[in-house]
Amino acid sequence: MSIGSVYETAYRGDFNQVKVKIDADSSLISTPDENKRLLIHWAALGGNENLVDYLLDLGSVVDALDDTNSTPLILAASAGRLEVVRLLIGKGANVNHKTSRGQTSLHYACSKGHREVVKLLIEADAIVSEADVLGATPLHRAAAQGRMEIVEMLTKCPHFKVDACDSTGNTALHLSCEEDREAVACLLVKAGASLEIQNKEKKTPLDLCSNKLRQLLINLSS
Repeated sequence: MSIGSVYETAYRGDFNQVKVKIDADSSLISTPDENKRLLIHWAALGGNENLVDYLLDLGSVVDALDDTNSTPLILAASAGRLEVVRLLIGKGANVNHKTSRGQTSLHYACSKGHREVVKLLIEADAIVSEADVLGATPLHRAAAQGRMEIVEMLTKCPHFKVDACDSTGNTALHLSCEEDREAVACLLVKAGASLEIQNKEKKTPLDLCSNKLRQLLINLSS
């Protein structure tokens, strides 16, 4: 079996196969692949908490970085691997670590709709209004995708910024209106989102709405 296939085996979560290979060559724990990912990255992405735990016990770094500055926690959160996320947080993983694009585990979990992962991250003190390199917060991600339950969770957090603007001047409400995410837009207005903020194109959320949604939001805010 080539070295490349060890990572594949870790991703599949074949605990015994990986253990046999590490027993034969312990340097595999700290040997990166062509994307600078270690076995722990692949085990986390694949969702095998027993293998992740084993690798940590053998000295794998909990916040190891790949070539995009992603940690095992970021990969696990992005893939919705709840038990691995729980394990890594328990082992001291940095919940607010950012990728080279400025995205945290919470950005990914919100964007992908992994509600239970989002809940865990928030409970572990994830910064809910953290902005990436484009100024987008987890709320921008969730609102644009119409992730109603996640938007609701975020709006209940302390230090939550409902009107944070991204690099184009859009708030989460702009994005939900543009995508015609009716339920999310209504929820944001109820949470205090402004209908009057202009983006860099001088458009308010109402300028981006369908006629139906515009009327709904005007009625809600009056």
